[in-house]
Amino acid sequence: MLLTVSGPPGAGKSTTVSALADAFDLEHVSGGDIFRELADERGMSAVEFNRLAEEDDQIDRDLDRRLRSVALERDDVLLESRLAGWLAGDAADLRLWLDAPIEVRAARIAEREDKSAETALEETRAREESEALRYREYYNIDIADLSIYDVALNTARWSEADVPDILTAAVRAYDPTADEGKYPVEGVSYDF
Repeated sequence: MLLTVSGPPGAGKSTTVSALADAFDLEHVSGGDIFRELADERGMSAVEFNRLAEEDDQIDRDLDRRLRSVALERDDVLLESRLAGWLAGDAADLRLWLDAPIEVRAARIAEREDKSAETALEETRAREESEALRYREYYNIDIADLSIYDVALNTARWSEADVPDILTAAVRAYDPTADEGKYPVEGVSYDF
């Protein structure tokens, strides 16, 4: 089974994917972890690395190529990244989107990164704007278009413990034999 989990920073992806990966015995591959490792290797914050990625499109393209390869070549994987649902395309069994209001997400980021909520909010807005521009430019992806996702969940409405339970129930209820076909991701250019 190939599951994808996508969503903006602070939506609760990291917390949720661990529980989902365990529940379905899936390997967890995180685009965010890879991105942060690349930033750390260069001695940069994620925000600084995002700015560099605005100037050097090869950073995003290399990361996205790696994630798309995982999606197309492996089974029993939970792929987590902002673009995981788009990159996996119709290879994904289920595509999940997690979100929350930006103020909630900024507060979560502030707590985990030990910074002020105001700083987290400002950085999160800048990061999301930067990423949205790059996704549109590189691949013709409108990150705000949630039509490709099987489940979109506002994680601010439930507790941290309930969100994985809700998604686990949704995945367990999924019946691939009832699927008349995958929902293709059209109009996207994977020009890595």
